[in-house]
Amino acid sequence: MHLYREYPPHPLLAGHVACLWTSHAAPSGALVRHRVLPDNCIDILWQDGAPLGFVAGMMSRPHRVEVTQPVLTVAVRFLPGAARAVFDLPLHALQDGHPALSELWPRHEAEALAAALWDRASSAEQHLAVIERALLARLGRAPDGGPDRASRLVRAAVGQIERAGGALRIEELAGTLGVSRQHLAQQFRERVGLNAKTFAMVCRFRRASAALRAEAGSGAGAIDWAGLAGECGYYDQSHLIHEFQQFAGETPQDFARPRTGRAG
Repeated sequence: MHLYREYPPHPLLAGHVACLWTSHAAPSGALVRHRVLPDNCIDILWQDGAPLGFVAGMMSRPHRVEVTQPVLTVAVRFLPGAARAVFDLPLHALQDGHPALSELWPRHEAEALAAALWDRASSAEQHLAVIERALLARLGRAPDGGPDRASRLVRAAVGQIERAGGALRIEELAGTLGVSRQHLAQQFRERVGLNAKTFAMVCRFRRASAALRAEAGSGAGAIDWAGLAGECGYYDQSHLIHEFQQFAGETPQDFARPRTGRAG
């Protein structure tokens, strides 16, 4: 059994946080393998088995998680480009990693948050309120004056890539934003955690995977692979296959096939 639920953030966090979420995995005695796919977000997760918390950096490949005993997770998911406000380091250092939160925040701060989460909170709402207070406190210590110029540039770049579903050239994006490709690449990598090209590729993959799930679940018959590739911004079907293998670890045909107990 795996119960997952998302919650909207506090209004004062809405410019930084996509959602807060909880998960309760309760395997029935057997090993459960869970696949996590790239989603262009950075999360902080706290689990009853790892109370100090850890960070899931931006992903450029699928990750496999094995669960052998019940695990309760409470977490926060940041909007792309927003996690830099709570981590004082270039975010590309976190790519495909899972460092302990105590390595990125002062240890006493991570320990105090863990104590509030696991010693005094009991319901999901109480857990999430503890996390929101901690994030608001960290944001309150950030320099005043709102987003700086680099942050505004990166947020604008993220918005254009997402609106295009990943189907745009980074050189053209830089020109639209009035900066050089090199400057955009450096700022994007530091403040988002992936290079802009990979971020766009993940956007395109997520669009294609969602369309594929919907089409496979509709029971409409054979999938028009060439048409799907073209609609989602791929050059051709081989391009679609290559990126599914990179981000899902399998071909789109295998991805679309129903499979008992699959995750991700």
